[in-house]
Amino acid sequence: MKPWNVEICDVTLRDGEQTPGVSFTCEEKMAIASLLDETGVEVIEAGFPVVSENEHQCVQKICRMGLESRICCLARALPGDIDAAIDCGVDLVSIFFATSDLHMKIKYRCSHDEMLERALGMVDYAHDHGLHVRFAAEDASRTDPAFLQKMYAAGADHGAEYSGFADTLGYMTPVEMMQFMKETGSTISNKLAIHCHNDLGCATANTITAAECGAFQLHTTVNGIGERTGNARLEEVLALLRLKGGVDRYDLTCLPRLSALVEECSGIQMMETKPIVGKNAFSHESGIHIAAMLSDPETYEYLRPEMVGRQRQYILGKHTGKKAIEHVIASKGCTLSPDQVHWLLCQVKEISEGKCRITDNILNDLLREAQKQEKA
Repeated sequence: MKPWNVEICDVTLRDGEQTPGVSFTCEEKMAIASLLDETGVEVIEAGFPVVSENEHQCVQKICRMGLESRICCLARALPGDIDAAIDCGVDLVSIFFATSDLHMKIKYRCSHDEMLERALGMVDYAHDHGLHVRFAAEDASRTDPAFLQKMYAAGADHGAEYSGFADTLGYMTPVEMMQFMKETGSTISNKLAIHCHNDLGCATANTITAAECGAFQLHTTVNGIGERTGNARLEEVLALLRLKGGVDRYDLTCLPRLSALVEECSGIQMMETKPIVGKNAFSHESGIHIAAMLSDPETYEYLRPEMVGRQRQYILGKHTGKKAIEHVIASKGCTLSPDQVHWLLCQVKEISEGKCRITDNILNDLLREAQKQEKA
Protein backbone atom coordinates (compact mmCIF):
# COMPACT_ATOMS: atom_id res chain seq x y z
CA MET A 1 0.00 0.00 0.00
CA LYS A 2 1.31 3.45 -0.89
CA PRO A 3 1.41 5.62 2.28
CA TRP A 4 -1.03 8.50 2.44
CA ASN A 5 0.52 11.85 1.53
CA VAL A 6 -0.07 13.84 4.72
CA GLU A 7 1.54 16.04 7.33
CA ILE A 8 0.46 16.98 10.85
CA CYS A 9 -0.14 20.51 12.07
CA ASP A 10 -0.64 20.25 15.81
CA VAL A 11 -2.64 23.14 17.27
CA THR A 12 -2.46 22.24 20.98
CA LEU A 13 -0.63 25.47 21.82
CA ARG A 14 -3.30 27.60 20.15
CA ASP A 15 -6.68 25.86 19.84
CA GLY A 16 -5.86 23.59 22.76
CA GLU A 17 -5.30 26.64 24.94
CA GLN A 18 -8.80 27.83 24.01
CA THR A 19 -10.15 25.02 26.19
CA PRO A 20 -12.19 26.72 28.93
CA GLY A 21 -9.95 27.30 31.95
CA VAL A 22 -6.68 26.34 30.23
CA SER A 23 -3.67 28.63 30.00
CA PHE A 24 -0.10 27.47 29.35
CA THR A 25 2.99 29.28 30.57
CA CYS A 26 5.76 29.99 28.06
CA GLU A 27 7.86 27.26 29.66
CA GLU A 28 5.01 24.76 29.32
CA LYS A 29 4.44 25.72 25.69
CA MET A 30 8.12 25.27 24.93
CA ALA A 31 8.20 21.85 26.64
CA ILE A 32 5.14 20.68 24.69
CA ALA A 33 6.62 22.05 21.44
CA SER A 34 9.88 20.19 22.08
CA LEU A 35 8.08 16.87 22.57
CA LEU A 36 5.86 17.45 19.51
CA ASP A 37 9.07 18.00 17.55
CA GLU A 38 10.55 14.77 18.95
CA THR A 39 7.39 12.93 17.86
CA GLY A 40 7.98 14.12 14.29
CA VAL A 41 5.10 16.59 13.92
CA GLU A 42 5.85 18.69 10.85
CA VAL A 43 4.07 21.92 11.83
CA ILE A 44 3.39 23.36 15.30
CA GLU A 45 0.83 26.13 15.60
CA ALA A 46 2.42 28.03 18.45
CA GLY A 47 -0.31 30.57 19.17
CA PHE A 48 -2.20 33.70 18.17
CA PRO A 49 0.44 36.41 18.79
CA VAL A 50 -1.85 39.44 18.52
CA VAL A 51 -3.87 38.24 21.54
CA SER A 52 -1.41 39.62 24.10
CA GLU A 53 2.19 40.65 24.56
CA ASN A 54 2.86 37.47 26.53
CA GLU A 55 1.40 35.35 23.73
CA HIS A 56 3.56 37.24 21.24
CA GLN A 57 6.68 36.52 23.29
CA CYS A 58 5.81 32.84 23.68
CA VAL A 59 5.39 32.36 19.92
CA GLN A 60 8.65 34.23 19.32
CA LYS A 61 10.52 32.04 21.83
CA ILE A 62 9.23 28.85 20.22
CA CYS A 63 10.36 30.15 16.82
CA ARG A 64 13.86 30.57 18.28
CA MET A 65 14.10 27.04 19.73
CA GLY A 66 15.70 25.63 16.59
CA LEU A 67 13.16 22.83 16.19
CA GLU A 68 12.86 20.66 13.09
CA SER A 69 9.12 21.37 13.04
CA ARG A 70 8.01 24.46 11.17
CA ILE A 71 6.28 27.03 13.37
CA CYS A 72 2.89 28.46 12.48
CA CYS A 73 0.64 31.09 14.04
CA LEU A 74 -2.91 32.30 13.59
CA ALA A 75 -3.86 35.69 12.18
CA ARG A 76 -7.01 37.49 11.18
CA ALA A 77 -7.08 39.22 7.79
CA LEU A 78 -5.75 42.42 9.39
CA PRO A 79 -2.39 44.17 8.90
CA GLY A 80 -1.64 44.25 12.63
CA ASP A 81 -2.07 40.48 12.90
CA ILE A 82 0.27 39.86 9.98
CA ASP A 83 2.83 42.28 11.44
CA ALA A 84 2.77 40.31 14.69
CA ALA A 85 3.40 37.07 12.79
CA ILE A 86 6.28 38.67 10.90
CA ASP A 87 7.84 39.98 14.12
CA CYS A 88 7.62 36.54 15.77
CA GLY A 89 9.53 34.94 12.90
CA VAL A 90 7.08 32.14 12.11
CA ASP A 91 7.46 30.00 8.99
CA LEU A 92 3.74 29.85 8.20
CA VAL A 93 0.84 32.18 8.98
CA SER A 94 -2.75 30.97 8.93
CA ILE A 95 -4.89 33.85 7.69
CA PHE A 96 -8.49 33.05 8.52
CA PHE A 97 -11.87 34.66 8.00
CA ALA A 98 -15.38 33.31 8.45
CA THR A 99 -17.05 32.41 5.18
CA SER A 100 -20.54 31.13 6.02
CA ASP A 101 -23.53 33.38 5.32
CA LEU A 102 -24.40 33.50 9.03
CA HIS A 103 -20.90 34.51 10.13
CA MET A 104 -20.57 37.00 7.30
CA LYS A 105 -23.82 38.66 8.34
CA ILE A 106 -23.22 38.69 12.10
CA LYS A 107 -19.45 39.26 12.31
CA TYR A 108 -18.46 41.30 9.26
CA ARG A 109 -21.58 42.94 7.86
CA CYS A 110 -20.10 42.93 4.38
CA SER A 111 -20.36 40.85 1.24
CA HIS A 112 -18.36 37.72 0.59
CA ASP A 113 -16.48 39.41 -2.24
CA GLU A 114 -15.57 42.42 -0.10
CA MET A 115 -14.21 40.17 2.63
CA LEU A 116 -12.35 38.02 0.13
CA GLU A 117 -10.66 41.04 -1.47
CA ARG A 118 -9.52 42.26 1.96
CA ALA A 119 -8.18 38.83 2.88
CA LEU A 120 -6.30 38.41 -0.40
CA GLY A 121 -4.54 41.69 0.28
CA MET A 122 -3.22 40.18 3.52
CA VAL A 123 -2.00 37.08 1.63
CA ASP A 124 0.03 39.36 -0.63
CA TYR A 125 1.30 41.34 2.36
CA ALA A 126 2.45 38.18 4.18
CA HIS A 127 4.17 36.87 1.05
CA ASP A 128 5.94 40.17 0.52
CA HIS A 129 7.50 39.66 3.96
CA GLY A 130 8.66 36.10 3.29
CA LEU A 131 5.91 34.11 5.04
CA HIS A 132 4.21 31.02 3.74
CA VAL A 133 0.42 31.29 3.95
CA ARG A 134 -2.49 29.05 4.83
CA PHE A 135 -5.63 30.74 3.47
CA ALA A 136 -8.27 29.40 5.85
CA ALA A 137 -12.05 29.44 5.88
CA GLU A 138 -13.69 29.51 9.31
CA ASP A 139 -17.09 27.77 9.48
CA ALA A 140 -16.22 26.31 6.07
CA SER A 141 -18.47 23.29 6.57
CA ARG A 142 -21.54 25.57 6.56
CA THR A 143 -20.32 27.73 3.66
CA ASP A 144 -21.73 27.75 0.13
CA PRO A 145 -19.48 25.34 -1.82
CA ALA A 146 -19.40 27.67 -4.83
CA PHE A 147 -17.94 30.48 -2.71
CA LEU A 148 -15.44 28.11 -1.09
CA GLN A 149 -14.18 27.06 -4.49
CA LYS A 150 -13.91 30.69 -5.57
CA MET A 151 -12.07 31.61 -2.38
CA TYR A 152 -9.61 28.73 -2.55
CA ALA A 153 -8.88 29.36 -6.23
CA ALA A 154 -8.21 33.05 -5.53
CA GLY A 155 -5.97 32.22 -2.58
CA ALA A 156 -3.94 29.78 -4.67
CA ASP A 157 -3.65 32.38 -7.46
CA HIS A 158 -2.17 34.77 -4.88
CA GLY A 159 0.37 32.15 -3.87
CA ALA A 160 -1.16 30.62 -0.74
CA GLU A 161 0.54 27.28 -0.13
CA TYR A 162 -2.46 25.85 1.73
CA SER A 163 -6.24 26.10 1.58
CA GLY A 164 -7.70 25.68 5.06
CA PHE A 165 -11.07 24.02 5.70
CA ALA A 166 -12.43 24.30 9.24
CA ASP A 167 -15.39 22.33 10.52
CA THR A 168 -15.60 24.95 13.25
CA LEU A 169 -18.78 23.68 14.90
CA GLY A 170 -18.03 19.97 14.61
CA TYR A 171 -20.98 19.93 12.24
CA MET A 172 -19.93 17.17 9.84
CA THR A 173 -20.09 13.39 9.73
CA PRO A 174 -17.51 11.25 7.90
CA VAL A 175 -19.95 10.72 5.01
CA GLU A 176 -20.36 14.49 4.67
CA MET A 177 -16.59 14.93 4.81
CA MET A 178 -16.17 12.39 2.04
CA GLN A 179 -18.72 14.27 -0.05
CA PHE A 180 -16.89 17.55 0.52
CA MET A 181 -13.59 16.00 -0.52
CA LYS A 182 -15.18 14.63 -3.69
CA GLU A 183 -17.02 17.81 -4.72
CA THR A 184 -14.80 20.64 -3.41
CA GLY A 185 -11.55 19.21 -2.07
CA SER A 186 -10.75 17.68 -5.44
CA THR A 187 -10.93 21.12 -7.11
CA ILE A 188 -8.26 22.68 -4.88
CA SER A 189 -4.96 23.30 -6.67
CA ASN A 190 -2.75 23.75 -3.59
CA LYS A 191 -2.46 21.73 -0.36
CA LEU A 192 -5.68 21.20 1.58
CA ALA A 193 -5.58 21.59 5.38
CA ILE A 194 -8.36 20.05 7.48
CA HIS A 195 -9.30 21.39 10.93
CA CYS A 196 -12.05 19.43 12.72
CA HIS A 197 -13.87 20.06 16.00
CA ASN A 198 -15.46 17.33 18.08
CA ASP A 199 -18.91 18.64 19.04
CA LEU A 200 -20.63 15.53 17.67
CA GLY A 201 -17.73 13.19 18.45
CA CYS A 202 -16.55 12.91 14.83
CA ALA A 203 -13.36 15.02 14.78
CA THR A 204 -10.87 12.16 14.49
CA ALA A 205 -13.09 10.19 12.10
CA ASN A 206 -13.63 13.25 9.89
CA THR A 207 -9.91 14.01 9.86
CA ILE A 208 -8.93 10.48 8.87
CA THR A 209 -11.69 10.35 6.24
CA ALA A 210 -10.32 13.57 4.74
CA ALA A 211 -6.79 12.15 4.76
CA GLU A 212 -7.87 8.97 3.00
CA CYS A 213 -9.63 11.13 0.38
CA GLY A 214 -6.57 13.28 -0.31
CA ALA A 215 -6.30 16.03 2.33
CA PHE A 216 -2.66 16.88 3.07
CA GLN A 217 -2.39 18.83 6.33
CA LEU A 218 -4.25 17.34 9.31
CA HIS A 219 -4.88 19.46 12.40
CA THR A 220 -4.74 17.81 15.82
CA THR A 221 -4.42 18.53 19.52
CA VAL A 222 -2.83 16.36 22.19
CA ASN A 223 -5.54 14.54 24.17
CA GLY A 224 -8.11 16.22 21.91
CA ILE A 225 -8.29 19.36 24.05
CA GLY A 226 -9.62 22.55 22.49
CA GLU A 227 -12.56 24.91 22.18
CA ARG A 228 -15.76 23.41 23.69
CA THR A 229 -15.39 19.64 23.17
CA GLY A 230 -12.01 19.86 21.49
CA ASN A 231 -10.35 18.81 18.26
CA ALA A 232 -9.12 15.68 16.49
CA ARG A 233 -6.83 13.80 18.88
CA LEU A 234 -3.17 13.65 17.86
CA GLU A 235 -2.61 10.23 19.41
CA GLU A 236 -5.58 8.68 17.59
CA VAL A 237 -4.75 10.32 14.26
CA LEU A 238 -1.12 9.16 14.39
CA ALA A 239 -2.09 5.60 15.30
CA LEU A 240 -4.65 5.50 12.49
CA LEU A 241 -2.13 6.91 10.01
CA ARG A 242 0.26 4.09 10.98
CA LEU A 243 -2.32 1.29 10.88
CA LYS A 244 -4.60 2.44 8.05
CA GLY A 245 -2.51 4.90 6.04
CA GLY A 246 0.89 3.21 6.05
CA VAL A 247 2.55 6.34 7.49
CA ASP A 248 5.36 5.14 9.76
CA ARG A 249 7.62 8.19 10.19
CA TYR A 250 6.17 9.41 13.52
CA ASP A 251 7.61 8.21 16.83
CA LEU A 252 4.46 6.92 18.49
CA THR A 253 6.35 5.90 21.63
CA CYS A 254 6.44 9.62 22.54
CA LEU A 255 2.66 9.73 22.86
CA PRO A 256 2.30 8.65 26.53
CA ARG A 257 4.82 11.29 27.65
CA LEU A 258 3.21 13.93 25.47
CA SER A 259 -0.25 13.06 26.76
CA ALA A 260 0.88 13.15 30.39
CA LEU A 261 2.64 16.48 29.89
CA VAL A 262 -0.43 18.13 28.37
CA GLU A 263 -2.66 16.58 31.05
CA GLU A 264 -0.43 18.10 33.74
CA CYS A 265 -0.10 21.52 32.06
CA SER A 266 -3.78 21.83 31.13
CA GLY A 267 -5.31 20.31 34.25
CA ILE A 268 -7.68 18.35 31.99
CA GLN A 269 -7.81 14.83 33.41
CA MET A 270 -7.90 11.91 31.02
CA MET A 271 -10.69 9.36 30.94
CA GLU A 272 -9.39 5.90 31.80
CA THR A 273 -11.12 4.49 28.71
CA LYS A 274 -9.48 6.95 26.30
CA PRO A 275 -7.93 5.19 23.27
CA ILE A 276 -4.14 4.94 22.96
CA VAL A 277 -3.15 6.84 26.12
CA GLY A 278 -5.95 6.12 28.62
CA LYS A 279 -5.18 3.98 31.67
CA ASN A 280 -7.39 1.13 30.45
CA ALA A 281 -6.39 1.22 26.76
CA PHE A 282 -4.34 -1.98 27.04
CA SER A 283 -5.87 -3.46 30.20
CA HIS A 284 -7.76 -6.76 29.98
CA GLU A 285 -10.02 -8.38 32.56
CA SER A 286 -12.27 -10.84 30.73
CA GLY A 287 -11.16 -14.40 31.36
CA ILE A 288 -12.12 -15.46 27.83
CA HIS A 289 -10.03 -12.65 26.35
CA ILE A 290 -6.99 -13.22 28.53
CA ALA A 291 -6.96 -16.97 27.96
CA ALA A 292 -6.77 -16.37 24.20
CA MET A 293 -4.24 -13.56 24.49
CA LEU A 294 -1.85 -15.70 26.49
CA SER A 295 -1.59 -17.80 23.33
CA ASP A 296 -1.66 -14.91 20.84
CA PRO A 297 -2.17 -11.23 21.81
CA GLU A 298 -3.53 -10.48 18.36
CA THR A 299 -6.77 -12.23 19.31
CA TYR A 300 -7.90 -9.15 21.23
CA GLU A 301 -5.37 -6.44 20.34
CA TYR A 302 -5.28 -4.79 16.93
CA LEU A 303 -3.01 -1.97 18.07
CA ARG A 304 -0.02 -3.38 19.95
CA PRO A 305 0.80 -1.45 23.15
CA GLU A 306 4.55 -1.41 22.46
CA MET A 307 3.90 0.50 19.21
CA VAL A 308 2.67 3.47 21.23
CA GLY A 309 5.02 3.16 24.19
CA ARG A 310 2.57 1.31 26.45
CA GLN A 311 2.48 -2.07 28.21
CA ARG A 312 -0.25 -4.67 28.36
CA GLN A 313 -1.94 -5.27 31.72
CA TYR A 314 -4.06 -8.17 32.91
CA ILE A 315 -6.54 -6.91 35.50
CA LEU A 316 -8.22 -9.14 38.06
CA GLY A 317 -11.96 -8.70 38.61
CA LYS A 318 -15.35 -10.38 38.49
CA HIS A 319 -14.77 -11.56 34.90
CA THR A 320 -11.37 -13.12 35.64
CA GLY A 321 -10.87 -16.77 34.71
CA LYS A 322 -8.54 -19.51 35.94
CA LYS A 323 -5.89 -19.05 33.24
CA ALA A 324 -5.66 -15.33 33.89
CA ILE A 325 -5.23 -15.70 37.63
CA GLU A 326 -2.65 -18.46 37.16
CA HIS A 327 -0.71 -16.14 34.83
CA VAL A 328 -0.78 -13.28 37.33
CA ILE A 329 0.28 -15.60 40.17
CA ALA A 330 3.20 -16.89 38.11
CA SER A 331 4.24 -13.35 37.12
CA LYS A 332 4.67 -12.62 40.84
CA GLY A 333 6.90 -15.65 41.28
CA CYS A 334 4.36 -17.53 43.39
CA THR A 335 3.29 -21.15 43.27
CA LEU A 336 -0.15 -22.15 44.54
CA SER A 337 -1.97 -25.44 44.62
CA PRO A 338 -5.17 -25.92 42.61
CA ASP A 339 -7.24 -25.46 45.77
CA GLN A 340 -5.40 -22.25 46.63
CA VAL A 341 -5.92 -20.94 43.10
CA HIS A 342 -9.64 -21.73 43.36
CA TRP A 343 -9.89 -19.95 46.72
CA LEU A 344 -8.04 -16.92 45.38
CA LEU A 345 -10.25 -16.75 42.31
CA CYS A 346 -13.40 -16.83 44.43
CA GLN A 347 -12.06 -14.04 46.63
CA VAL A 348 -11.18 -11.87 43.63
CA LYS A 349 -14.69 -12.22 42.20
CA GLU A 350 -16.38 -11.54 45.54
CA ILE A 351 -14.30 -8.42 46.27
CA SER A 352 -14.67 -6.95 42.78
CA GLU A 353 -18.44 -7.49 42.81
CA GLY A 354 -18.44 -5.22 45.86
CA LYS A 355 -17.13 -2.41 43.59
CA CYS A 356 -13.60 -2.71 44.96
CA ARG A 357 -10.71 -2.71 42.50
CA ILE A 358 -8.11 -5.43 42.97
CA THR A 359 -5.01 -3.33 43.52
CA ASP A 360 -1.52 -4.76 43.80
CA ASN A 361 -1.62 -4.39 47.58
CA ILE A 362 -4.95 -6.21 47.82
CA LEU A 363 -3.65 -9.00 45.58
CA ASN A 364 -0.51 -9.44 47.70
CA ASP A 365 -2.67 -9.70 50.84
CA LEU A 366 -4.86 -12.28 49.11
CA LEU A 367 -1.83 -14.30 48.04
CA ARG A 368 -0.64 -14.46 51.64
CA GLU A 369 -4.12 -15.54 52.76
CA ALA A 370 -4.26 -18.14 49.99
CA GLN A 371 -1.02 -19.72 51.21
CA LYS A 372 -2.48 -19.93 54.73
CA GLN A 373 -5.53 -21.75 53.39
CA GLU A 374 -3.45 -24.83 52.63
CA LYS A 375 -1.98 -24.89 56.12
CA ALA A 376 -5.32 -24.56 57.84
